[in-house]
Amino acid sequence: MTKWIYKFGGGSADGNKTMKQLLGGKGANLAEMAGLGLRVPPGFTITTDCCQYYAKNGFLPDDLQAQIQESMEFLQAQTSAVFGDRCTEGDLPLLVSVRSGAAISMPGMMDTVLNLGLNEKTAAALLAKTGNPRFVYDAYRRFVDMFGDVVCGVSHEKFEEAMQAMKDRRGVKDDIELSADDLKELVTEYKGVFEKGTGTPFPEDPGQQLHMAIMAVFRSWNNPRAIKYRKINKITSLKGTAVNVQYMAYGNFSDNSGTGVLFTRNPSTGENKLYGEYLIKAQGEDVVAGIRTPLPISTLEDRMPEVYRELYDSVKLLEKHMKNVQDCEFTVQEGVLYMLQTRDGKRTGKAAVQIAVDMVHEGVVTKRHAVEHLVTPAHIDQLLHPSFTKASRAGAGAAIAKGLAASPGAAVGQVVMTADEAEEWVAAGKKVILVRQDTSAEDVGGMHVSEGIVTSRGGMTSHAAVVARGWGKPCVAGCGDLVVNMAERVVTAPGGKVVREGDWISIDGSTGEVLVGRLETEPPAMEGTFVEFMSWADEVREMQVLANADTGPDVARAIELGANGVGLVRTEHMFLIIDRLMSMRRMLVADTAEERQDAVEHMIRFQTEDFISIFQAAGGRPVTVRLLDPPLHEFLPKEPEAIETLAKELGKDVAEVDRKIRAHQELNPMLGHRGCRVGVTHTEVTEMQVRAILLAARQVRDETGVTPEVEIMVPLVALDAELEHQRALIEATARTLENCPPFKVGSMIETPRAAIIAYQLAKHADFFSFGTNDLTQMTLAFSRDDMNSFVPNYMELGILKDDPFQTVDQQGVGKLVFNAVRDARRSNPGIRIGVCGEHGGDEKSIKFFFGAGVDYVSCSPLRVPLARLAAAQATLAREDTVRSVALIVADPHEAAEAAAAEEKEGK
Repeated sequence: MTKWIYKFGGGSADGNKTMKQLLGGKGANLAEMAGLGLRVPPGFTITTDCCQYYAKNGFLPDDLQAQIQESMEFLQAQTSAVFGDRCTEGDLPLLVSVRSGAAISMPGMMDTVLNLGLNEKTAAALLAKTGNPRFVYDAYRRFVDMFGDVVCGVSHEKFEEAMQAMKDRRGVKDDIELSADDLKELVTEYKGVFEKGTGTPFPEDPGQQLHMAIMAVFRSWNNPRAIKYRKINKITSLKGTAVNVQYMAYGNFSDNSGTGVLFTRNPSTGENKLYGEYLIKAQGEDVVAGIRTPLPISTLEDRMPEVYRELYDSVKLLEKHMKNVQDCEFTVQEGVLYMLQTRDGKRTGKAAVQIAVDMVHEGVVTKRHAVEHLVTPAHIDQLLHPSFTKASRAGAGAAIAKGLAASPGAAVGQVVMTADEAEEWVAAGKKVILVRQDTSAEDVGGMHVSEGIVTSRGGMTSHAAVVARGWGKPCVAGCGDLVVNMAERVVTAPGGKVVREGDWISIDGSTGEVLVGRLETEPPAMEGTFVEFMSWADEVREMQVLANADTGPDVARAIELGANGVGLVRTEHMFLIIDRLMSMRRMLVADTAEERQDAVEHMIRFQTEDFISIFQAAGGRPVTVRLLDPPLHEFLPKEPEAIETLAKELGKDVAEVDRKIRAHQELNPMLGHRGCRVGVTHTEVTEMQVRAILLAARQVRDETGVTPEVEIMVPLVALDAELEHQRALIEATARTLENCPPFKVGSMIETPRAAIIAYQLAKHADFFSFGTNDLTQMTLAFSRDDMNSFVPNYMELGILKDDPFQTVDQQGVGKLVFNAVRDARRSNPGIRIGVCGEHGGDEKSIKFFFGAGVDYVSCSPLRVPLARLAAAQATLAREDTVRSVALIVADPHEAAEAAAAEEKEGK
């Protein structure tokens, strides 16, 4: 017979805190508290396996009812109370709560029923036993309300209407002002509301009530709010919710009773002080419902000093035992404390770091435990970006639109709608937010000076999103609710709200919200505790974390944030300043070799200056410079007016310039003449860039005595002959320089074929770096600029669990990476391998890459601390990380056998 139920109470329990997958977080922790000897109302937990069974079959297992009956007898023995109609006037009726509880906390998402077991007979018995009619009928009317709402779908508002009508008739404001007779009358009225809403009388049989409530809690696993919560928080792979049936402790019994919720430390600041609220003469839902104003937990010490001392000792024992901040619920009945729940407390990033450092200093946890369990990469991410002050956000009202949270942080500025205007307005001393349908390389000047960026099109890896993240600039992308009218210079939001150019808006790149007006922001705080905590992460992590950075100041910022070097310098960004762009255009439309060479020499000069700044900031750390990647047409104008202006500036015939520009145009440039293909067909481009890189490295070495660690990366390789050709050209160029500094040559792996032939490519490479943005595009055949039109639907339907441009597609792209790493090391054991796509800053992807044997990840500077922590956590969970990656990339038959073996072993 399957064991569906685990009991707890009387100082012992069938389960413990390690059984959250089976008992849910609430059930596992109730069992743990009972085992610790804390005063926990006895009860039992119906497992998540049972929820899974119910979801699959639509009914409960046949052998469950016998186990429920046996468990109810256990409760009766523990409490000396009697359940159901066997209860007589001299007995204490057994009343229970029925609560949900999944393995991962989902506050308020699923359903609860309190005071179950009441009917006319048991209410009379409870009245005879307690002599407290107000308590009895208050509990009874609450039960009818909750049962009707949760179990039978009768809206809570219908019961509230009856309550309000009663208070109006009696001329009172609060529920507690109603008399016992008023509440007794309300019970009758509530039953009428129930019957009107369901077409059937309220069930009087407590056994039937319990059966119906259990099924309702199981059903709540798939209610809309629970599904949405799991989607937002990316909670997957859970069996369902457990059901906890527990003896009721009553906080509404008397003036010496109450209920409350507390954290063992302040969840906003991390201060080591109890933080919470309680209500006298109330039940648990009253605290969160907002019907009455709760009291600060600190005042309980004066009101019930003995209870407060026991509560303090109990929750601090739990914190020490659980090795984490606890979020606890409790009830006091007639001066007796009962612990109802404990779970790890959710907290802000600031609080998480403060708590972790404090608990290590207090000797509660080790540094290793703090790094692995007390702070998440998402907490770190919160700390690195400006945010709106709580007061200003609260006063701003609802957002006028919401898009993708493409680059975190808060920004405030006046709306501008072209990049040129952004530069002009900023030059005039204004702060602006660039709002466009989308952005392109020609917009970077305006993007760079803007406080933030909003686009109505594009996804998380669109041009706007990628550039904004690289600069640490807030961005809301793919905000399809906004209609951007460039002709009239207005933006229209849902509901007809119009924002004009020059109007002030505020954007939150961490939530995707666009708000009207000027909100106040506050900067991130990089305090001593943050530095100390991150040093602990660095002590244990094995994977290096580098940064994608294109300028000296960006590199300096990345190093300040803990980067081990630079994993990607995108040299195309150096050409986007207008005078530099003109040099590239002059080369591309040149009529003679001399004219072309003159343009090349100018580009060598400014690129050398840029590389000097980068190498100086890196201070001898590795710097990987990617040779020119985009197709050449991206550097050329498209509009007739711009072409005419270019021809005039160069003193050339407009038609001839137009012809040369058209010659560079492509139907599918993403798969066209770009990357190493440009270097092969326009060798002067590779020679120019290599010369600038090595001249800069030589000058920095000669001036500072520190030799830059230079890595030259060839992009978009698909054929080993391409890499051979470019390596030979790079080395030939280096031989033309006197006292040339050392350098390495490697390949960016961003085509599936390159990953497949990694064994051959590794023979010609000192390093590999996976460009997972393009590798994802080519493997999945998803355009990252157009995917927003269907990927959200795929995620809604469960076709995709994650956006593949944010979290690496482990079974497809991930398997290519894993196999390429293995094959490359077989061919070249000393090869250094990294990842420099957007996935290098994603927690789940970093853990996968660690398990796949990658040496480093590279991400935008502001994501470096996040990646450092994720890499440390991957190291600490090495065995699980490596095993999970091996199962993902294994032969399907072997993977199935391994998974079955692990399940059999109970892993």
